[in-house]
Amino acid sequence: MARNILITGSSHGIGAGCAVAFARDEHANIGICGCASAEGAEKVKRQCEAYGVKTKIYMGDIGNHDFCKEIMEDFIKTFGKIDVLINNAGGALKIPGGSKGEFKDMPMEYWDSQIALNLNAAAYLSRYAVADMIEKKTEGRIVNISSVHGQVTWVYRRMLPYSAGKGGLNMFTKALGVEVAKYGIRVNAVAPGFIYTKLSERYSKEDLTSFSHKIPVGRGGTIEEVVPMIQFLSDIDKAKFIVGQVICVDGGQSCDGSIESMNFPINNE
Repeated sequence: MARNILITGSSHGIGAGCAVAFARDEHANIGICGCASAEGAEKVKRQCEAYGVKTKIYMGDIGNHDFCKEIMEDFIKTFGKIDVLINNAGGALKIPGGSKGEFKDMPMEYWDSQIALNLNAAAYLSRYAVADMIEKKTEGRIVNISSVHGQVTWVYRRMLPYSAGKGGLNMFTKALGVEVAKYGIRVNAVAPGFIYTKLSERYSKEDLTSFSHKIPVGRGGTIEEVVPMIQFLSDIDKAKFIVGQVICVDGGQSCDGSIESMNFPINNE
């Protein structure tokens, strides 16, 4: 029987790559939580359905508890249960205009929005996913998409709230993983480093070249290099003995300590 997989932030980037990979490789039914792009979500839907799977799109504010509750209730009603939740939605939003990005000048609304997107959304959805998995005795899988910046901040990019959110997500992964292991549920996280996506286009060629030289393998990663780890941790058999772990897929970025010298323009401008 096909598994039912809900993936947030799946209208582009790593989330979209996951959606298509799961549809292609195991013919899973896919919940596409677009968040950023309705057009992108529709494209991913078409790509997934080309493999003969069922899909449904959800668009809205993933950092809002009520919306997350509605998503999960509808997903379970539509597909019968949830087997895998991939909390991929996240990102470092643009620093508000007029702010230099330092914490002393930062609007608290910006802080709240970053924590809501990078931590709260995963907690909201996981709460309802876990409840359904326990009730239906599903050996479910939750994979949270964190970042190397949950371990090492990036002062030049003013990553303080993003790093705090991802650091919190790492500990949430560990704590929830331990709590629900007795039910056969596995919760883990993948922490990508710099990955080439459409968002990479905001940087100049010179910036990307300079950045790549500071990564131990000499380049950024690709979506295709991150997705297999997410699939592995989502597997019902292969990841049975892995609980509460945060696995970096970053070309050595988090080990090297050179993130601090990656001086990209503030505000992505």
